[in-house]
Amino acid sequence: MTALLRYQSGLLFRSQRWLAPLLLYVAFVGVGVRAGEPVLGALGFTAAAVLPVAAWSVRICVTQEPPAARNVVAAAAGRGRAHLAALLTGAAWPVAVAVVAVLLVTAAGDRRGVTAFAAASTGLLAALACALTGAAVGALSSRPFLAAPGWSLTALVLGSLLALVTTGSPARHAVTALVTGARSTTADPPWLACAGALLLAAATAALSCRATARLE
Repeated sequence: MTALLRYQSGLLFRSQRWLAPLLLYVAFVGVGVRAGEPVLGALGFTAAAVLPVAAWSVRICVTQEPPAARNVVAAAAGRGRAHLAALLTGAAWPVAVAVVAVLLVTAAGDRRGVTAFAAASTGLLAALACALTGAAVGALSSRPFLAAPGWSLTALVLGSLLALVTTGSPARHAVTALVTGARSTTADPPWLACAGALLLAAATAALSCRATARLE
């Protein structure tokens, strides 16, 4: 699996396709977060913004290989394992970027009534919940479920929006916890939301890998 992760990461960074999602995230955070505003509210926006970026990143990694190269890798390592490596690669770097963003926002925000550790830990859990939910959206809106680019992008955009506003979504629960905490200056780490997002991402990855092995 390590070799597959290195292969997928090399493809991603050499292609520079990661640049567009990264710039989108920087733009979201740069426009939506202001220095000196209540830190929990700013962290809520920072976490929410990573969801569509993670979905986009996963879709990029799942679709970046030419069909011939994908078949060669599948023959060598197994189609399911190769697909899982693409999913993990697509989910990993948005999480890393979100961690940096959360730490920067925590340092620049107004932490009155909230300790830096409490704010950062709450923001990191919310960002992880949103990133994992976004990864699930990206996996469901790309191959092998949706191969046509138009339908895939449409499903990705709509799925990201629904994941942020639908009751019961781990991402919505995590962001709501931060927004509510900003009003009461109480940091309530969204452990349940993070656990739910992890289970959702794992189930989606298993379903996607099994479907890839059967359908492709």
